[in-house]
Amino acid sequence: MKILFIAMSDSIHTARWINQIADMGWDIHLFPSRDFGATHPDLKNVSIYHSMYGIKNNNNTHVLYYGHPVFSKVLAGIIRLIMSKISPNYRVNQLKKVISEVKPDIIHSLEFQAAGYLTLTVKKIYPEKFPIWIATNWGSDIYYFGRFPEHKEKIKEILEHCDYYSCECERDLELAKKLGFKGKYLPVIPNAGGFEGVKSTPNRKSKKTSDRHIILVKGYQGWAGRALIGLDAIEQCASDLKNYKVLIYSCNSAEVRKKANYLHKKTGIFISILPPVSHDELMQIFEESRVYLGISISDAISTSLLESMVTGAFPIQSDTSCANEWITDGISGFIVPAEDPRIVAEKLKIAINNDVLVDRAAELNTATAQKRLDYHLIKKQVISEYEKIIADSHIIT
Repeated sequence: MKILFIAMSDSIHTARWINQIADMGWDIHLFPSRDFGATHPDLKNVSIYHSMYGIKNNNNTHVLYYGHPVFSKVLAGIIRLIMSKISPNYRVNQLKKVISEVKPDIIHSLEFQAAGYLTLTVKKIYPEKFPIWIATNWGSDIYYFGRFPEHKEKIKEILEHCDYYSCECERDLELAKKLGFKGKYLPVIPNAGGFEGVKSTPNRKSKKTSDRHIILVKGYQGWAGRALIGLDAIEQCASDLKNYKVLIYSCNSAEVRKKANYLHKKTGIFISILPPVSHDELMQIFEESRVYLGISISDAISTSLLESMVTGAFPIQSDTSCANEWITDGISGFIVPAEDPRIVAEKLKIAINNDVLVDRAAELNTATAQKRLDYHLIKKQVISEYEKIIADSHIIT
């Protein structure tokens, strides 16, 4: 089987999805949907088609690189910028050429606004029969961007032209149908795949949830992330947090850093911005956390929510994700408004002070994780779906 992925080559979600099939002996290719010249270090057994890329920053020995290597990622970036000015459609033409040369059985675009739009553009000008196209919806691709006319029409076109649609929320499947999708769709499973070593609560090496003293806050602030709402809630709970550490990860905003520093000085609470860490290191921090707090105005399942479930951290997640498909509000977590710090604070106080609640939630979420998030179960399902698609298409591999 030969699969060409069109996706963000520097994304952990891309790496985790592709790595599920990396040991199958299939011929796997990856065309970066955003031409940054970057490769995620966890990717394995895949050929990647950059335009220009810095050699020092692309030294993954498990990857075969195509494109033009230069000694510096800065120089590569300058050349890509010049190319985009001279030939705005250079990546469209490159993808068209790669498809013609690779001749994949399946094209699988991961995410809509970059990968999906690029694939759609090429399909509309491709002179031959286009390979089977699976279009996967990430995060806010439909739920948020589908509200804007300039995106809505493109999303409808993707849903019209793709052969299969996949997503990680039942919510998004229903939204796709409302946008006119009438085609085949794949089972609803997490876009980041499953988790290794999902253990039952009694066997978990980490502390019982009620014995933990870390509040872990997702630090995204921007068009969707609302870390500042989370910090506002932290401020309102200051008197309950004297013996806790507040750790903020994936912080992408000077505003969040400023607010965290202000709260530390005002309340005396230990508040720290975590430096970039590996996924394994982050999971270890989750295992030490009593509460995970993730607030955004738009998301799909939120991988962080799943990470909290796997590690026993009590999840507080905004209602703009499809958290309700995984946890029960008030029992195995809290689902809160994305822009109301008062309610977030109210729920956070309960999670801080109710040991029975957080320990019971850990048991329930671990049971769910064992059934729905085990790496090997999801991997088996993913492999089966690709094989079914090939079988249904009568392609001989």
